[in-house]
Amino acid sequence: MKLNKNFSLLLLGQSLANIGDVLYMVSVISTIFALTGSATASSFVPFTITSSMFLSSLVTPLLTGRVNLKWLMAGSQIGKTIFLFILGIMLIGITASNYYLIFLIIGWIAFLDGCANPIRQTLIPHYVKPQHLVQANGIAETVTQVIQAAMWFIGSLFLIIMSPQQLVWLVGGLFVIASILLCFLESVNQKRTEPKGKLEQIKEGWITLFNTPVLRRIAWIDFFETIAGTVWIAAILYVFVNDGLNVDEKWWGNINGAFFLGLILGSVYCIKFSSFIEKKLGTFIFVGSFLSFLGTFLFSINSIPIIALLLSLCVGLFGQIKNIPQQTVIQTSVSKEQLSTVYTSLSAIGTGMFGVGSLVMGLLADMLGIRVVFVLSGLLLAIVSTLAHTNKQLFVRNIIEQ
Repeated sequence: MKLNKNFSLLLLGQSLANIGDVLYMVSVISTIFALTGSATASSFVPFTITSSMFLSSLVTPLLTGRVNLKWLMAGSQIGKTIFLFILGIMLIGITASNYYLIFLIIGWIAFLDGCANPIRQTLIPHYVKPQHLVQANGIAETVTQVIQAAMWFIGSLFLIIMSPQQLVWLVGGLFVIASILLCFLESVNQKRTEPKGKLEQIKEGWITLFNTPVLRRIAWIDFFETIAGTVWIAAILYVFVNDGLNVDEKWWGNINGAFFLGLILGSVYCIKFSSFIEKKLGTFIFVGSFLSFLGTFLFSINSIPIIALLLSLCVGLFGQIKNIPQQTVIQTSVSKEQLSTVYTSLSAIGTGMFGVGSLVMGLLADMLGIRVVFVLSGLLLAIVSTLAHTNKQLFVRNIIEQ
């Protein structure tokens, strides 16, 4: 697949934005912990971000029918840049008595990010030929996961030589470049629909999910899979490494890194064998979900660190081998004009259930033990693989819509 100009601009612009997102979060978490000495206060950073992205997913449909998707994407990044510079100025005079103001700014940045993410996924089919969708999704996922895996480590190194405020200014520069790149994207053609009420616009994506059999199944798969995936957040994995494996923090970092490496390897596999995967989308969705269930269940009962490391890699690998074909099914199951509202609805399910699931899994880990939540995660993934198997015939690429 030869990368065209628009896909390259979208990928580069979003990658710079993603790098900046991780670095500014490192800066914010460091600042709040330095001011308060409270891990709880620091943990409210991801909670604030997830909550804001959930709200954004609910209201973004009000904009997708009125604003060109290219400018919605670029505009959200410009807005993030403005709020980030406000954050940089704010850090000059921030103290332990007013640090809560930081949460207002990161909430707005996350709100705009929640708008950009589904739009990015919607734009890919506009800029890429249908036969290249698996490859394009694989490339986008590979870049995203490499950034996620590397930038938390690099961000902590930056804090050794830079202050949190200086790091925010560096991110500001990345955001400015990202904004400029996204402004050079070509506008996409959208069919204008008759004016609708606000409630109808918000409901549009949900109605499409409900009325499209394959998307309805995928929504249920996302529901169960998102809750299952919350056991891999750093806080719960840390407890498993400490209590379940009885090893030190080094293994926590290694197992977490192995999971991300598995995601990257899964993306690379999908890029390399995209033409083969295209012909068997349903099979790969089922096999990936089943092996993710098996890997998670074995992880829950295992006590040997090196095996836990390998199982963590496998869960990431097979999860990604399922997710990329699933993205292709979504992108080709409805018209391009409907995609943005579909993705915002799926994003609302993902962010909403991730927030609730993280809280529930944390409580269950305290009450029932850390291994129980991983067993529960495996059982939820067993439901996912059952749904994938029984609906395998639905998971195909709809060429007619293209």
